[in-house]
Amino acid sequence: MIMVEKTIIVEGSSDRKRVAEIVREPVDIICTNGTIGVSRLDELVDELFERDVYILVDADASGEKLRRQFKRELPQARHLYIDRRYKEVAAAPHRYLASVLMSADIDVHGEFLQKEGTQ
Repeated sequence: MIMVEKTIIVEGSSDRKRVAEIVREPVDIICTNGTIGVSRLDELVDELFERDVYILVDADASGEKLRRQFKRELPQARHLYIDRRYKEVAAAPHRYLASVLMSADIDVHGEFLQKEGTQ
């Protein structure tokens, strides 16, 4: 069994799908479905205590609200940001998202880094 040490938290299932296509190493991708309740947040804090956690949410009001919650409850998490012009993680081009993930030392599939990366 492969030990998974990294967790990426995203908002929606389309975000999870997009990130999963790009990431090459084993990671857990947790979907909050846009909001997260206090009890679920407490569970996550306990669950993720010993792991490398990355927060990758949309560049909009609900994403920022979620990010603020995680900054309070999971201060050790690393926050990854997408450019506001893409608004949503799922709408960001593969190549752009791959470079954001790679900058956080997350291993990505090389084809997404090509000059003519897929959209």
